[in-house]
Amino acid sequence: MEQRGAARGGGACRAFTFKDPKSPQESLRVCIPEVLDPQYGMYVWPCAVVLAQYLWFHRDQLRGRAVLELGAGVSLPGVVAARCGAKVILSDGSNKAACLENCGQSCEANGLQDVPVLGLSWGEVTPELLLLPKQDLVLGSDVFYDPEDFEDVLLTFVCLLKKNPEAQFWTTYQVRSSDWSIEPLLHRWKLDCVSVQLADFDADQSDLAGSSLPGSHSIQMMILIRRKEEENLLQENHRDSSIASHFP
Repeated sequence: MEQRGAARGGGACRAFTFKDPKSPQESLRVCIPEVLDPQYGMYVWPCAVVLAQYLWFHRDQLRGRAVLELGAGVSLPGVVAARCGAKVILSDGSNKAACLENCGQSCEANGLQDVPVLGLSWGEVTPELLLLPKQDLVLGSDVFYDPEDFEDVLLTFVCLLKKNPEAQFWTTYQVRSSDWSIEPLLHRWKLDCVSVQLADFDADQSDLAGSSLPGSHSIQMMILIRRKEEENLLQENHRDSSIASHFP
């Protein structure tokens, strides 16, 4: 049964409890404030629970790593990452004041301090984006919701890759149309995609973390990385420029 409590501002607080079937003594409970509002970022979406489960499953890899959540909304994945020891920055659209406020409320509800909240609109190369420190992981739950946003999301990730070419983008998405694809955009921006099976992190079920949110939705997960041949080409160009610098 899902647990709910009162949240500041008259909303509800939805509780999630992540457990380790191999180590019953290990668990993580987080509380996420929700508001009944037509804006997408005001409540928890099914994809967020699946991504949070992946983070919990790989919690040992998160400690001390720099993590940025895009389109965080109520920030379930980012909160879980922070509770697992990651250095998290939460972000949402610079014009979405209510969502940015929700990010802060989610941190407050889970006793998290010193978690920056940043206005960051996808596809906009702003000083806020360029001045971000090097990130190891980028998170995005259901950010591939509208095809009009697909390239903007990828452009933001590519900008972050300039400071850390080894960064990874962990993202979950709901299949809404068989006609939608980011494959041409991956080719354009020289990215590779690795699909992750939900069964690999115990997420192939309708109930997760004490929540029925995943339900029967068709949710998938993928990891985006810089294409390897592009990385090799950059290294080759760097080597050539280094050689050239020794000649008049």
